Amino acid sequence: MTQPVPRSIRRLDDPRAPGAIEITWTDGATHAYSPRLLRDACPCATCREKRAEPARPNPLAVLAPEEIAPLAITGMNPVGQYAYSIEFSDGHSSGIYTLDYLRELGG
Repeated sequence: MTQPVPRSIRRLDDPRAPGAIEITWTDGATHAYSPRLLRDACPCATCREKRAEPARPNPLAVLAPEEIAPLAITGMNPVGQYAYSIEFSDGHSSGIYTLDYLRELGG
C-alpha cells in the first residue's frame, strides 16, 4: 500500500483557528494545522537546536511574541514530490516539512 499524499490543501476561514490550513489526504483523512503548530514543529536545524536548549524566560518581556503580531502562514511551496516549504509571517522559511512529517503532525 502506498503512503497517502495530499489530495487538497486549503486555508481555513475559521475564527477559532485563524490562518490554519487544512490538508485532505488521498486515504480520506483530513487534518487542520494552525500556524503556531507548524512553526513550533519546524524541522530545520536551527529550530531543532532551540527546542533542545533549556527554556530561559526573558524577565524583561512584557508581551509574548504572538501577542505583538499574530503568526500567519504567508506561503507554502512544494519541494519535489515529497515535502513543502512553509513561510511564516515572522520571516522564518527554512523548514522543509515532508509529507510523512505533516501527516504525523496531523494526528
